[in-house]
Amino acid sequence: MRVCVVGCGAVGSLFAAHLATLEDVEVWAYDVVEEHVAAINAGGLRLTGQADVLAPVRARTDPREIPPCQFGIVATKSMFTAAAIEATAQIFVDGAVCSVQNGVGNEELIAEHVPRVIRGTTFPAGRVVAPGVVQMDTAGDTWIGPFEDRPATRAEIERLADAMTRGGMPTKALADARGAQWTKLIFNAASNPLGALTGLTQGRLCELPATRALISGLVREGVAVAAALGITLDSDPDALVDHSARVAYDHRASMLQDALAHRPTEIDALNGGIVRFGAEQGVPTPLNEAIVALIVGMERAWTSQPPAMSE
Repeated sequence: MRVCVVGCGAVGSLFAAHLATLEDVEVWAYDVVEEHVAAINAGGLRLTGQADVLAPVRARTDPREIPPCQFGIVATKSMFTAAAIEATAQIFVDGAVCSVQNGVGNEELIAEHVPRVIRGTTFPAGRVVAPGVVQMDTAGDTWIGPFEDRPATRAEIERLADAMTRGGMPTKALADARGAQWTKLIFNAASNPLGALTGLTQGRLCELPATRALISGLVREGVAVAAALGITLDSDPDALVDHSARVAYDHRASMLQDALAHRPTEIDALNGGIVRFGAEQGVPTPLNEAIVALIVGMERAWTSQPPAMSE
């Protein structure tokens, strides 16, 4: 079984390294960061923190050097999905490609370039701490199922879930993965942007009554949109926020990491997705709209020069 991980950053590296521990899985990775790719090829891909893994992964910055693969795992940030799958599509001419990305809308982009798509949601998180080295901050489950418009077969989904689980990333194969995806979407949209705006970790956000109340308000809007879409959530996103605050108190969510580095965020796929689907279903989402505006304004501040002050 040959798998290519598209985007070998934090989350992609977790899947690549764990899968590469299996004797019956050959793992390739595509990434644009040359130093990271060179380090992986020279000394293997190392996971630290909640995992201690050193795995042989064949990493490339040129997708033309990667052979055809039966499976793909897309783990790029959502704003890079289109470019990444367009660059790697030839690898999956007869393959099934799974998104484990944040937010909504990634599967639609992937489906424009590959024959079969798997909808995926994952809770493990980490961060790249050095070229070739990723710290796993939090563990958790992964859920995968068919993307309705261009579905992978049940056998393919179960085969990929089995490999992920045997490699150390517990994964459940579902007939409908929308509930899991929207549960995490709402969880992320309620907490990640607030971390980016305030600089607070998951646990600290929940200690302040004002930010905790805002989180619950954002959750309620997301739940209302999911209900209008006929999606049954697989758990309570508000309860997941409290759980995350306990088990990952000092974890800096991915959007906070992006904000600290002045990188573009995934706001369009998170709160922006809730706003778009809410508008389509006639469900008001004023809090999510406000969060989108604030994050967009924050990003603009990183690239705009302040006006000259008059004397």
